[in-house]
Amino acid sequence: MPMFDPVAPGEIIREDVIAAAGLTVAETARRLGVSRVALSRVVNGHAAVSANLALRLEAAGVSTARMWMEMQTAYDLAQAQKGEIPKLPPLVAA
Repeated sequence: MPMFDPVAPGEIIREDVIAAAGLTVAETARRLGVSRVALSRVVNGHAAVSANLALRLEAAGVSTARMWMEMQTAYDLAQAQKGEIPKLPPLVAA
């Protein structure tokens, strides 16, 4: 069970990057060189931050690509831990 429920990185992009800069999703997408639809899917929680988007955010001065990828991994793991994992046999003999 996770110790905390991390915020989706797309929500951070929406609130702390796009809104804080007074930009629209369309303008931010244009500046990052991605489609508005692709960025909209991320900021609305329908898609994950990709390595490519993480690199573009870093190039635009918004933290590091590694930080974005670590936040996405932490979020994905927390979401997976909410589900049921069946009891599985060990892959390696004890």
